[in-house]
Amino acid sequence: MDYIRPRSGVQPCDTFFIEDDLRVQAEKQAKQEHDKLVARERQFALASQLSRITSTDLRDEILQHMLKMDAQTIPDVESIDIQTEIQWFMRPYLLDFLIEAHTAFSLLPSTLFLAINLLDRYCSKRVVYKRHYQLVGCAALLIAAKYNDKKDRVPTVKELRSMCCSLYDEDMFIQMEWHVLQTLGWAVGHPTVDEFLSVALLDEPFDAELEHMGLYILEISLFHRDFVSKTSSELARATLALARCILNRPQPRHTDWAAQYDSTTLVALSQQLHQPSSVVARKYASAQFSRVAKTLEHFLARQAALASYPRCTPPVETESKPYMADMGLATPQKPRELGAVTRGYLTPPITPENMPFPALGQMAAAQEMGRGVPTCSPSPAPESEMQYMATDAYQQQEAMYIPQQSQHLVPFPPQSQMAIDPTYSGMM
Repeated sequence: MDYIRPRSGVQPCDTFFIEDDLRVQAEKQAKQEHDKLVARERQFALASQLSRITSTDLRDEILQHMLKMDAQTIPDVESIDIQTEIQWFMRPYLLDFLIEAHTAFSLLPSTLFLAINLLDRYCSKRVVYKRHYQLVGCAALLIAAKYNDKKDRVPTVKELRSMCCSLYDEDMFIQMEWHVLQTLGWAVGHPTVDEFLSVALLDEPFDAELEHMGLYILEISLFHRDFVSKTSSELARATLALARCILNRPQPRHTDWAAQYDSTTLVALSQQLHQPSSVVARKYASAQFSRVAKTLEHFLARQAALASYPRCTPPVETESKPYMADMGLATPQKPRELGAVTRGYLTPPITPENMPFPALGQMAAAQEMGRGVPTCSPSPAPESEMQYMATDAYQQQEAMYIPQQSQHLVPFPPQSQMAIDPTYSGMM
C-alpha cells in the first residue's frame, strides 16, 4: 500500500483532538486536588483523634507538669518594687501599647500572656531604666511570638521600630532580645493562664462567650500588681468561676481540679472589673469576642442598682391583735380572769351558788353573758348546808365577816373599761 501524501499547502485540523485533551487534563487535575483535600482531612481527623486519646490518657501527667512549670516561673513582685526608675503607675501605659501591637499582628492569646510573664520576670532580675521600659516590652513580645505563633505572623524588627516611632534603633531590639533570653537562662516555656483555662474547659461543651469572658477578665488582671505573683492555674480557676457567675452559667458540682478555686482571688478579681482599660474594653466589645465587654458593663450596672435599692424590713409586732370572731382571722383567746387580789395573792373566784352573795352571782353571770361566754348552771348545795345557812347564827356571823373581806377585794372593772384598755389585768 502506497503512502498517500497530503496535498501541498493543506494542513490537517487537529482542533477536536486538542479540546478533548484539555478536558481530560482538567478532570484529572480536579480529581487530584480532591484526593489531596480528602487525604488532608483524614490526616487532620486522625491527628485530632490521637491527640484526644493522648490527652485523655496522659491528662494527669500533663497537668502536673504544667503546675510544676507554673510554680517555677512566677515573677517576684518584691524585686520589682525596689526598681529605681520603674513604677507601677507606668505599667498600664506599656500594657496598652503591647495589647494594641498584639491585636495589630493578630497573634495568639497565649503570646500576650507569655510576653507579660517574660517582661515581669526580667524586671524582677534586672534594673530597668525608664527609657528602656518599652524596649524590654517589645523584646518580650518578639520572643513570645517566635515561641508560639506562626512564622508569617511574627512581627519584624522594622515593624516594631515603626510602632515605637523610631525611638530605638534596630540593633537595640536585637541586643535587648538577646539580653532578655540570657537573663532568664533561655527558659521561655511558661504555661499561661489561657492554657489552664482551656484545660479547665475540656470536659464541657464549647461555650465561646464563657471563654471570651474569661480572657477578658484575665487581661484586666494583667494591669494590677496584686495578680502578678499569682500562679496561672489559680487565676484561671478563679476567673472561670467569676465568668460563670457573670454569665449566669451553672457552677460544676464535681470536686475535680477545675472546680476548686480560691474565693479570695475571686473577690479580688471582682473588685477590679469596674474600671477596665479602654484598650481592653474596646477590644472585647467587638463581635469577634462575643461583645463580652458590653455584657460585663450591663452586669455591673444591675449589681449597682440592686445595691442602691432600699431594703424594707417587716414591722415587729409588740402587741397581740384582738380576736375577730366574726371574720375568723385568728385563734380565739381565753378570756382573762379578773379576780380580786388580797395582799398580792389571787383570791378564789366568787361562787354564785352561795346564798349570802346572790346579787354578786347574778352580776357575774350577766357579765359573762354580755361577753358571749357560755355559762353553766351552778351545782346545787346539800340540804344540810342549806338549812344551816338559813339559821340566825349563820346570818349574824356572815354579817360580821363580809365588811372585813370587802376591804381587800378589788372592784370588778366595768365592760366599757375592758374594751378600752385590753391590757388591764385587774391586779394591783
